[in-house]
Amino acid sequence: MERFVDVAPGVRLWVEETGPADGSPLLLVMGANASGLTWPDDLVRALGERHRVVRYDHRDTGRSTWAFDAQPYALRDLADDAVRILDTLGIARAHVVGMSMGGTLVQLMLLDHPDRLLSATVFATSVLEGAGADGAAPAAFTDTDPRLLELWQHLADPRTRDEELGWRVEHWRLLNGVDIAFDAEEFRRGEERIVEHAGRHDNPAAHARADQSGLARGAELAQVTVPTLVLEAPNDPINPPPAAARIAAAIPTAVLVTVPGMGHALPLPVLQPLAAAVLDHTGRVDAAQ
Repeated sequence: MERFVDVAPGVRLWVEETGPADGSPLLLVMGANASGLTWPDDLVRALGERHRVVRYDHRDTGRSTWAFDAQPYALRDLADDAVRILDTLGIARAHVVGMSMGGTLVQLMLLDHPDRLLSATVFATSVLEGAGADGAAPAAFTDTDPRLLELWQHLADPRTRDEELGWRVEHWRLLNGVDIAFDAEEFRRGEERIVEHAGRHDNPAAHARADQSGLARGAELAQVTVPTLVLEAPNDPINPPPAAARIAAAIPTAVLVTVPGMGHALPLPVLQPLAAAVLDHTGRVDAAQ
């Protein structure tokens, strides 16, 4: 079922629910400048065998409101958007899974809305600044592959539809890492679907331009009591090891699990082990409720 949720004056987000209505809710929070359709259908279906799965388009992606230049916002506002989705859907508490920037947002939800989370799962992300005994977690993108840093300089360049699709496929090729073979056609089909879903192919890079303040809260993670799964992506070119271990060390309830071969992308070979790890975690939490 698809619907739109109002999260702020003049801002509506596209939201999709799948899976059993009586399953424990599971909210998927995607990364920067990425539509909710970036979560592969095969993964959503696997999670939907047990859960009421909710995925959505962030502001300035997919079918949600694109209005950053008229209504700028902070990245931390996107975490509040996720909570407003839960409010509108009548979900008191949910398992929340965040990838990349979505993992940052889930960490903020752990700090500001722990009563709304049954569990948390984060992967392909970095710990909030200020974590660790000495607050020495490295700044974002310190260890990122320089080829990606160069590509990101052209994130919002004007391109034709075909040029944009080619740029996105190359982006995924670098994000995929080297251990799992990259299927360019698989990712092109996915991006073609996302462009059709959005009705536009441009990328205003709104999340890259959003206010980054209010994220230096890593020290607060030591107070988290929500069961948390941290998945290590050993071939992540943005947040390579030990990025996941730093998050796990900062959160007392965290369990660290490696998804072999995974980079900063969701190709077909990682979907089954990724789903299995998430379902094992959420199953344990549900059984304890």
